[in-house]
Amino acid sequence: MAEQIPLYPVRSAAAAANCKRATYFSAAGPGPGAERSSRYQLEDESAHLDEMPLMMSEEGFENDESDYHKLPRARIMRRKRGLEWFVCGGWKFLCTSCCDWLINICQRKRELKARTVWLGYPEKCEEKHPRNSIKNQKYNVFTFIPGVLYEQFKFFLNLYFLVVSCSQFVPALKIGYLYTYWAPLGFVLAVTIMREAIDEFRRFQRDKEVNSQLYSKLTVRGKVQVKSSDIQVGDLIIVEKNQRIPSDMVFLRTSEKAGSCFIRTDQLDGETDWKLKVAVSCTQRLPALGDLFSINAYVYAQKPQQDIHSFEGTFTREDSDPPIHESLSIENTLWASTVVASGLKWVSCRQHIDGSWFCMHSASLCLLVGAFNPFTFKVGLLDLELNQLTKALFLALVALSVVMVTLQGFSGPWYRSLFRFLLLFSYIIPISLRVNLDMGKAAYGWMIMKDENIPGTVVRTSTIPEELGRLVYLLTDKTGTLTRNEMVFKRLHLGTVSYGTDTMDEIQNQLMNSYSQVQSQGGGNNASSTPPRKAQSSAPKVRKSVSSRVHEAVKAVALCHNVTPVYEARGAAGETEFAEADQDFSDDNRTYQASSPDEVALVQWTESVGLTLVNRDLTSMQLRTPSGQILTYCILQTFPFTSESKRMGVIVRDESTAEITFYMKGADVAMSTVVQYNDWLEEECGNMAREGLRTLVVAKRALTEEQYQDFENRYNQAKLSVHDRTLKVAAVVESLEREMELLCLTGVEDQLQADVRPTLEMLRNAGLKIWMLTGDKLETATCIAKSSHLVSRTQDTHVFRPVTSRGEAHLELNAFRRKHDCALVISGDSLEVCLKYYEREFAELACQCPAVVCCRCAPTQKARIVKLLRQHTGRRTCAVGDGGNDVSMIQAADCGIGIEGKEGRQASLAADFSVPQFRHTGRLLTVHGRSSYKRSAALSQFVMHRGLIISTMQAVFSSVFYFASVPLYQGFLMVGYATVYTMFPVFSLVLDQDVKPEMAMLYPELYKDLTKVDSWVTRKPGNG
Repeated sequence: MAEQIPLYPVRSAAAAANCKRATYFSAAGPGPGAERSSRYQLEDESAHLDEMPLMMSEEGFENDESDYHKLPRARIMRRKRGLEWFVCGGWKFLCTSCCDWLINICQRKRELKARTVWLGYPEKCEEKHPRNSIKNQKYNVFTFIPGVLYEQFKFFLNLYFLVVSCSQFVPALKIGYLYTYWAPLGFVLAVTIMREAIDEFRRFQRDKEVNSQLYSKLTVRGKVQVKSSDIQVGDLIIVEKNQRIPSDMVFLRTSEKAGSCFIRTDQLDGETDWKLKVAVSCTQRLPALGDLFSINAYVYAQKPQQDIHSFEGTFTREDSDPPIHESLSIENTLWASTVVASGLKWVSCRQHIDGSWFCMHSASLCLLVGAFNPFTFKVGLLDLELNQLTKALFLALVALSVVMVTLQGFSGPWYRSLFRFLLLFSYIIPISLRVNLDMGKAAYGWMIMKDENIPGTVVRTSTIPEELGRLVYLLTDKTGTLTRNEMVFKRLHLGTVSYGTDTMDEIQNQLMNSYSQVQSQGGGNNASSTPPRKAQSSAPKVRKSVSSRVHEAVKAVALCHNVTPVYEARGAAGETEFAEADQDFSDDNRTYQASSPDEVALVQWTESVGLTLVNRDLTSMQLRTPSGQILTYCILQTFPFTSESKRMGVIVRDESTAEITFYMKGADVAMSTVVQYNDWLEEECGNMAREGLRTLVVAKRALTEEQYQDFENRYNQAKLSVHDRTLKVAAVVESLEREMELLCLTGVEDQLQADVRPTLEMLRNAGLKIWMLTGDKLETATCIAKSSHLVSRTQDTHVFRPVTSRGEAHLELNAFRRKHDCALVISGDSLEVCLKYYEREFAELACQCPAVVCCRCAPTQKARIVKLLRQHTGRRTCAVGDGGNDVSMIQAADCGIGIEGKEGRQASLAADFSVPQFRHTGRLLTVHGRSSYKRSAALSQFVMHRGLIISTMQAVFSSVFYFASVPLYQGFLMVGYATVYTMFPVFSLVLDQDVKPEMAMLYPELYKDLTKVDSWVTRKPGNG
């Protein structure tokens, strides 16, 4: 019923009365209704969608048009004005605005703009650039003391005691000795300053370690070693294999003759897939590396931005006639914190790939670091609640003092008596609360790091351990956090027979028998390609033998890919050229490189069953059979994988038989329409998906020489088109993708981290809503969400369709609103559109989902999602990640957990807590987080009750003696009672344990009880 009821725009009451229930998207024929329909088409969406709210509830479909005024998008909030606005928070807004204005005046942000940089001559740069250093410190030498004091006295509790202590310098207000007030305050400040100094020194050491990494700098006199922090814009840096790039750079030269190399972008987008980079052709053609200083050239680069997928620039050489101009794109750049993986040419691939890189942006302006947030001072919710409670106690203190002065009859200088009563009753607000809490937090951190069940855990921010016990949303990365990013081949399905990991030896035997029969018949490669030709003419009428089908499937998997075998060189690291004889072509020395780990897993599987990829270049590839025979294939065309097509293909020619075959593999949704009719593909894809496997459908089509020549002519003409080139090329390729022979279905598993499934289940039972934010592809993210049980098998998944405009986002959000209890999968581009126009509506819908998966997320998008959850829900968030692309998310969350993994230590260093593996987060939250919060809440209650007891005794004493403002106890007795005498009994609550750690992990629902209550500090003791 809901799908049949249209949307209504919000208009005036008169218009609503006249056109009630008007159908603007009516499918009626010609007439007034049709005119209204065209009036509200998507082409004119911006003029009308402002008035068209999303229907956020089922009841919205049943209400009249006037009810839409109550929806979130159409709700008009009454704005407070004048004194009401000032009292209800306006004063805080004014103070914050003034402070921000002063900070902006003192620290003006540099305006980023395009730049021209000369090769090898940093001194020619017109503007001064910041140092190439990473800084995670809060303060410097001059701002440490003022900064710490400001952070302490911005809380009402500490500010109140500062005012009370300063009042003792006034003789008329002096009650006791100065030390009775200054000693506790000084002790609190000393403990705080000492703790901050230790944390700041540790950050300094970590930053120094990163900034001190050595790199080879190319100068006129040769190579020199420089620190990462000393690299300047314009320097020529030599980066070796497996070395991280210290800043944004332009790729000038490589020792590879092809002028290209592969890099890993795990710190940038979370993917460990290798990306191909191409050197600037003008500098690659130079005879020697030192010739870079003999040319007069410069690079024009666009201003630093946060888009990691595009770049515009030009390379100009002025000393040639005419000047050489070469455009620069994303393929010629290398962003900071990526890793040089290997060269492109596999035969002469060296142990250390020497690449000459040209520094373009310093680390302070690089794309990755530019996505990080400035270091924020994280304050726990417990501290904020205590600050609010202190204000309430202060009001009670003022009220009690006014009552005492009133009962005194306002005799004499009553205002002096009022201030003295304020000082006498000041123990209602106990300063020892800060001492106890700070010492308790230090104890919590020590217990976390000493827990033998989570070895290697480091507490980097010791002020927020209680936040671990109040989390509602857990946002996690995928690659390296939930998964190892190690693909393993698990299953091969041929339609009538299926092979798993325990039956792979049967495939190996059948393949060996097949090639041995071919060799014994003397057919060689000719016989090896005979089955495809027969299949083309007789399939599907003639049923092939299982052995023949296995042979064809394995050969198709071994040929249809973009994988390159790499053989490490045995030469010295400093040489630039290697003879082919210096290469070690043994199987132990061979590794595979590709843009997708799935393809590497498939090629490794074919090697394990006997068909090995031993060589490949741009035009050919060689396979080795189980008997040692080398099969050579000429690569005629390659069609790479794209997110739109969801498939890739290759056309090869067998060198021995001249047979041409078109192989293709891809997702089942894309391949089901291009393969011949079958009755098993859809069912088996569903079965593998439920097992958490990533499926690929493999098919082939045999081509005659005439068919291929016709295709090649049309394909080349399409590539030369000026208009609609992409569409024309796709149309030509699709002409081949018809009635293809289905060969097999493969299943690959992305291995999860240890105990990921039970950990996620524990966290869900603890009441946490888990969001997965990843830069990986949508299909991969969806598969991992199911295999890790982030999304249960019985749970529906709603894949948010790609949207590019406001109208599409509006319709898709309304379609998603009709779904109930289903997980949401959305891409970064669609998310950006939704947040631009419907931020609040999207947040309300997404927060109702049991799980959310956001794929293709940039680092800034991850941080924005965290901020959206914090602002919209008001709940505490936790971000978990292991790469540099997760730092912005970790810094934006209330609590950040970093994992030290293969992707470096940036996330671990920037996080509040560091753990070796994701499974340790379960114990960190359910045991230590829960205990820390409950203990601190109980400790706060007892300390406040202690202060109330003292103040009550003082009030009774003053009432008995005619409301005199005289202290009941001497100063040293009060200080001793509030610190030494009652310190250890109350502080023992820090060691309190209501349940054993094993029980807390066995029953994670105990953690959920903490989030049901808004605050355990203000709750009644003994409840819950």
